[in-house]
Amino acid sequence: MAPLFERLTIIGCGLIGSSIALAARRRGLVGEIVVTDRSGPVRERATALKLGDRVTPDISEGVDGADLVIFAVPVLAMGAAVAAAAPHLRPGAILTDVGSVKGSVSDALAAAAPPDVFVVPGHPIAGTEHSGPDAGFAELFEGRWTILTPLAKDDPDYAEAVARLTAFWLALGAQVEVMDAAHHDLVLAVTSHVPHLIAYNIVGTAADLEGVTEGEVMKYAAGGFRDFTRIAASDPTMWRDIFVANKTAVLEVLGRFTEDLQALQRAIRWDEADKLHDRFSRTREIRRGVIALGQDSPESNFGRDRDRKGPPGDGPGT
Repeated sequence: MAPLFERLTIIGCGLIGSSIALAARRRGLVGEIVVTDRSGPVRERATALKLGDRVTPDISEGVDGADLVIFAVPVLAMGAAVAAAAPHLRPGAILTDVGSVKGSVSDALAAAAPPDVFVVPGHPIAGTEHSGPDAGFAELFEGRWTILTPLAKDDPDYAEAVARLTAFWLALGAQVEVMDAAHHDLVLAVTSHVPHLIAYNIVGTAADLEGVTEGEVMKYAAGGFRDFTRIAASDPTMWRDIFVANKTAVLEVLGRFTEDLQALQRAIRWDEADKLHDRFSRTREIRRGVIALGQDSPESNFGRDRDRKGPPGDGPGT
């Protein structure tokens, strides 16, 4: 079977970029893979792991002749990366990204890209708390959702580019959904961004309490707190950029969360057990729904030790 793309260039070789390279090679989806990254140590690992047929620090060399270019850099660096690549992109190339924010990133991509390429912003909702080229694995996207947020264009050629990129993600094992960029950012604020903010905050609070509890917070960490520490171990640069880039949706959801938290605080203060039980029962159904949709496993998982080929958890790139 002929590859979907003759040359794939991946700009940024972290968890998502390296996983795309591994999955695309395993499935024979591309003829050649070129990896570009400005970090010398990252390039050395990418070369040692054979993630690309070529590995280069030069973005202009990396995108030359590529018919699919995937930007896997922090969201605030996206515009500059596309601008650096723009003069060297081949006409008709498809440009996409893996950023967890789509509104501001879509604007940056569209503004920096030349008019003769097809910009199709995207976001694979997959990841772990680990980062770097060694963290990648080919199964990362299997059964996970990738959201595409195409630009508003009434153009048959552009529609064909969206269809080709959709076929690529489906071939990586992902499920694909198309939605508006602003709606994506609100959904992800609820399902990923605010939960990460809460995790960073509660782990920071626990760290501040260490001196008071003489280390007991860490020593007696229960499953819920361990999950928070796993999420809070995610790449700080990436998450800093996400909160800055998606601040409108994050602040909207955070305001609603704060109101709901205050309602729970009142229920606890006034011994309103029925209100608490009702809330907990409703949220329990959400967990069951996540399992029913295949987004996690119902098996007990003490310590959260997982085989790398099992369902990946929420983390970078989400």
